[in-house]
Amino acid sequence: MQEVNEVMIFDTHAHYDDEQFDIDREELLGKMEAEGIGAIVNAGSTIESWDRIKKLTEEYSFMYGAVGVHPDEAGTLDEDNFQRMRELMDCEKIVAVGEIGLDYYWDKEGHDLQKQWFIRQLELAREKNMPVIIHSREAAADTMEIMKQYAGGMKAVIHCYSYSPEMAREYVKMGYYIGVGGVVTFKNARRLKETVKEIPLESIVLETDCPYLAPEPFRGKRNSSLNLPYVAEEIAVIKEISCEKVVQQTEINARRLYNLGKGD
Repeated sequence: MQEVNEVMIFDTHAHYDDEQFDIDREELLGKMEAEGIGAIVNAGSTIESWDRIKKLTEEYSFMYGAVGVHPDEAGTLDEDNFQRMRELMDCEKIVAVGEIGLDYYWDKEGHDLQKQWFIRQLELAREKNMPVIIHSREAAADTMEIMKQYAGGMKAVIHCYSYSPEMAREYVKMGYYIGVGGVVTFKNARRLKETVKEIPLESIVLETDCPYLAPEPFRGKRNSSLNLPYVAEEIAVIKEISCEKVVQQTEINARRLYNLGKGD
């Protein structure tokens, strides 16, 4: 693999609050900066995750947070929790609303309820002038429709992108970023590889979704930000550019997305 140590990698989507990290979280996070990981955004998925995320941002200088409720958990939201979410957004290192969106694959919550809280969270992000992290699975048309109607002019990343290159180009035209992680290294990820080839590097951000979706050769094992060089390498091969260029540009993109300077 090419060395990527000259520039620092930005992991735009992780879940270090997950219980899979309970056994060695401190040791693992303690390695990040020495291993070339310069910044991580820990995305919220449940109401219970919010306080853990806030604590992580306070304990690690390179850790930022996002608060939101995953569509599978939409039924847990109510007005009291929503108000608490609004208050957490005023914390210094909470930089985004997410992950939010639609998930018709698991169908744990009704589609109308998912849409209702997706829209409410988008409106809150607009009110707070914050970017959004979008989760969309088996819900391409409805996600696009809601983003066009409610998220125009906002900063957003379509996390763990899984749809067509054509739809990715449409999102890029809307000014959004495409999140690319370990799946791009899988042999059967033809559509994602095509998407990476077709869209500009300036519209791609690196992510892990750890502890999930580890890249080859670690597929099926617990993922971490330390595996992102494998993702950067695959993108470099697809786009026929250097690994360093991928890391450098995606770091700029991530800072633009999350309003963290240097890329603004």
